[in-house]
Amino acid sequence: MARILIVDDDNEVQNFFSYLLSRKKDFHIFFASTGEEVHTSIASESYQLAIVDLKLPDTNGIEILKILKQKNPACKVIIMTGYSTVKSALDAIRLGADDYIEKPFDDIGELEKTIDKMLAPEINSEQDEPVDLAEQTGFVIGTSIGMRNLFTLAYKIARKNVNVLIEGETGTGKEVLARFIHQASLRLNHPFIGVNCGALTETLLESELFGHEKGAFTGATQLRKGLFEIASKGTLFLDEIGDASPSIQVKLLRVLETREFMRVGSEKHIHTDARIIAASHINLSEAVRLGKFREDLLYRLDVVKLHIPPLRQRKEDIPYLINHFLKRHTGNELTFSQDAMEAMQRYEWPGNVRELSNVITRAITLADGETKIITADYLPLSLTKSDALPHRSSNAQNSEKIELQSSPHLDQFLDDWKENIIFQWNSKHIIDYPTIVEQTSKLEQVVHDAFVKKALRETFGNRQEASRMLNISPRTLRYLLNEKGKGHT
Repeated sequence: MARILIVDDDNEVQNFFSYLLSRKKDFHIFFASTGEEVHTSIASESYQLAIVDLKLPDTNGIEILKILKQKNPACKVIIMTGYSTVKSALDAIRLGADDYIEKPFDDIGELEKTIDKMLAPEINSEQDEPVDLAEQTGFVIGTSIGMRNLFTLAYKIARKNVNVLIEGETGTGKEVLARFIHQASLRLNHPFIGVNCGALTETLLESELFGHEKGAFTGATQLRKGLFEIASKGTLFLDEIGDASPSIQVKLLRVLETREFMRVGSEKHIHTDARIIAASHINLSEAVRLGKFREDLLYRLDVVKLHIPPLRQRKEDIPYLINHFLKRHTGNELTFSQDAMEAMQRYEWPGNVRELSNVITRAITLADGETKIITADYLPLSLTKSDALPHRSSNAQNSEKIELQSSPHLDQFLDDWKENIIFQWNSKHIIDYPTIVEQTSKLEQVVHDAFVKKALRETFGNRQEASRMLNISPRTLRYLLNEKGKGHT
């Protein structure tokens, strides 16, 4: 018979659980109203489940949780909380609570399911379900403590109807984590839609988020639904929320407060039930301090904050990530040699998981048809140059040293070239066609030079490797260097 301890000083709550749980004959129910009564209860008895209120007269649910887990580690704990203290309930989950429920209890059926799940015997297939789901969505957990804790918390809050803020450096996998949360939630059969708030102009982003009416602005030839409308009942992922303009931030705040919005050019309010998962590579609390982000919007977004550690802080996960990407690209056909694996674990990975994925894709491409074992020779020299692998080939023909000059800043050149061409295009007087031909030829030369130099810089002058990187033959590279452009060497 399951022994359940209810810890709450409210008589109505105690009566509610007494009625709810007494209908099941295999439950034996006990009550405690204070921390002192909890100490007395657990001194002589053990429990399979404790349902603990976060606020008590002489203590709090966090302290009760610590005591229960210390005295009775196998006891499952559900924290009871009001909406205003959800953050504290999530702190309890980080400390080992198995779930939390919000008062008042609106969905009795869901509450009963939660209790039954806590008391059900643990079956291996059920324990493996979250891990399988993570693998399906590409969320590689690995063995690092930080990622294991992140995975546990993300899975526990996935089924809760709360907003989530994900912070982490560029390339750490924020969208992958957001997709995992969506797939683990009760909304998995509804849309998951993402938008990068820094990739669109303010006007385009507003139209993208809220939609627009036909004729709302020049080019609005038909009605268009916004993402808040399309993602209703699903999940809306707002990537790089820190790049949203002040005007967009105000509009987002209103939607989060009222759950309503208006299409551009309309006066009709539309309701949305979209769950918001926001992400940022910058620290939004610091952005608030600097006056670059609204504090009230941060409060609305930051109900649950998840931080993804950079790859350099969890290098023990690199082998798991490598196997994941290899399996995704090649099945089990290719493997990495020991020296290649060691080189990848020494590297600091400023681009995080995204950079790792790109390096693996590049290595697979270069090794295609040549080998089943990817050695360090298939890795960029930037990964292996420090304490370079001593046995790395030093063949003078393949590692010829050349003097590399810095190429023109390609971005600036392209901007200037575009400005000049547009000026000529808009000219209402004489069009200087010879100049246009000359500028077009210059564009071709500079772009070619830039890419060749980039490949040579990244391979430290190794022409064999640079030709592979450029997807051309060494002979073609030699022609480009010796015949087409003297500026390469």
